[in-house]
Amino acid sequence: MIEPTVYELSSPGRHGPLLPALDVPAAPLPDAAFLRPADALPLPELSELDVVRHFVRLSQKNMSIDTTFYPLGSCTMKYNPKVNEKAASLPGFTNLHPLQDAEMTQGSMQLLFELQVYLAEISGFAATTLQPAAGAHGELTGVLMMRKYHLDRGDAKRVKILVPDSAHGTNPATTSMAGLQVVELPSDARGNVDLEALKANLDDTVAGLMLTNPNTLGLFEEHVLEVTRLVHEAGGLVYGDGANLNAIIGVAKPGQLGIDVMHFNLHKTFSTPHGGGGPGAGPVAVVEKLAPFLPGPLVAVEQVDGETHIHSDDYDHDEHEGYRLVWYTPSKSIGRVRSYWGSFGVLLRAYTYIRMHGPEGLRRIAENAVLNANYLKARLLAEGSYPVAYADRTCMHEFVAQGILEGAPGVHTMDIAKRLMDYNFHPPTVYFPLIVKEALMIEPTETESKDTLDAFADALIQIAQEAREQPELLKDAPHTAPMKRLDEVRAARELILCRC
Repeated sequence: MIEPTVYELSSPGRHGPLLPALDVPAAPLPDAAFLRPADALPLPELSELDVVRHFVRLSQKNMSIDTTFYPLGSCTMKYNPKVNEKAASLPGFTNLHPLQDAEMTQGSMQLLFELQVYLAEISGFAATTLQPAAGAHGELTGVLMMRKYHLDRGDAKRVKILVPDSAHGTNPATTSMAGLQVVELPSDARGNVDLEALKANLDDTVAGLMLTNPNTLGLFEEHVLEVTRLVHEAGGLVYGDGANLNAIIGVAKPGQLGIDVMHFNLHKTFSTPHGGGGPGAGPVAVVEKLAPFLPGPLVAVEQVDGETHIHSDDYDHDEHEGYRLVWYTPSKSIGRVRSYWGSFGVLLRAYTYIRMHGPEGLRRIAENAVLNANYLKARLLAEGSYPVAYADRTCMHEFVAQGILEGAPGVHTMDIAKRLMDYNFHPPTVYFPLIVKEALMIEPTETESKDTLDAFADALIQIAQEAREQPELLKDAPHTAPMKRLDEVRAARELILCRC
């Protein structure tokens, strides 16, 4: 059943709780062109109960991480622990105002300072900014820093960024937005960056390389030290796309692998809310030589003698007499990249997650994420139902199966994805990465149990059998969703963005 809109539910004269009588003199609205008479606004008329039931019914139609398995490869849709929400709702945090003086917010600034330190330590870098509002925003921040680093040295000819074909799609978009040229690098037969292609493209016009490791094939770059060495020898910098850090957190530090700058997707690795229009957070960490270019303001420690520090060994919050926390912008900063101090509530949730797990717990996250992905991959391979790209390699946190089913030539990845919805599973990421035909990109994360993984594998195996015996079940899917299969091409071409 399709849920009516609030306009269709509207009934003239119906209303929610009435407001009390005015206890101040009434004042008319200003006579401005942008204001319309109240009776001209087509507002729905409903009771409070009507509204509550309407939105609860809508929420029950959603697939969410709290209700079902969400194996979106690359997106890392993991469970958000409720303790994070509890911490973020504490009155001392929720009642803050961004314009309060720093002297009144020292506790919250201490939290942000410690998070800067934790992220730098976890990833092997020297300093961190918490300013960027999303992963892609962090990418843009990092590439702008790379560009300014070269310009600061008088090296204006470096205008190219090398981007492997196994990178996230935001990488070339970020490069273009930063005013630089994209040069695509192919993958080799094992899913790594092709070293010969890399060498052929390295010259004194290259500003750097954007490297996703593990990459979107779910594979750890086997030659990562060689790749970063070659780029550095050519005078370039290496940007690390930290979207897949969940696979290596506590195991490998990107800053020790030759990465110069990297963004974090807090929703992926540190389990803050994902999607829904924001707010988000994409902190960026850098090596020492790039720290002066970080966007501000950062939280820094100011000593009584006036010196300012942003590094982890400069402040002990248990012995902070003679110190205070201040907002600080580095000397060669690229400037602000957003208003105020970052998405504080999101950062607070990530801080809670890190403190709850500690170093050993963070490593277990990576180990279990990799274990779960390899278990699912092994089950599908054992059944022989789905081909898997680069099946001869151990995958990391995700792997790429293919919707190419023997005995069902007319069935495609989209059909499989739609049929999964009838089994109450959100489909994996489809048709990405682009370099794998009929891609089904599957990431179980560390939070799912073996029971859930087995149920998902059983559903995929059953769907493969249906594809051979009753392909119409897949072609007509989903059968249980309130909306059936939509004409997505038409929807993209004929946009309806408002109710007219």
